[in-house]
Amino acid sequence: MLKPSNDPVATEDWKGLKEIDRAIAENRLMEYRVKKAWADPWERRGLLLFAGLITAFAIYAIVHDVIF
Repeated sequence: MLKPSNDPVATEDWKGLKEIDRAIAENRLMEYRVKKAWADPWERRGLLLFAGLITAFAIYAIVHDVIF
């Protein structure tokens, strides 16, 4: 039998599920934002430029540490 909603033990049981539900909702929102940003040509160029800069810096750091 289900416990009444004013029972403090019943609300403690559902705290974890509320956190999971919120995390799922935020993940979907993030996925929507990424898809929306990728659909915009200027935003796509910006994302690719940012990814290229991060990749170039990582390559530079690795080469600089190995060679020098």
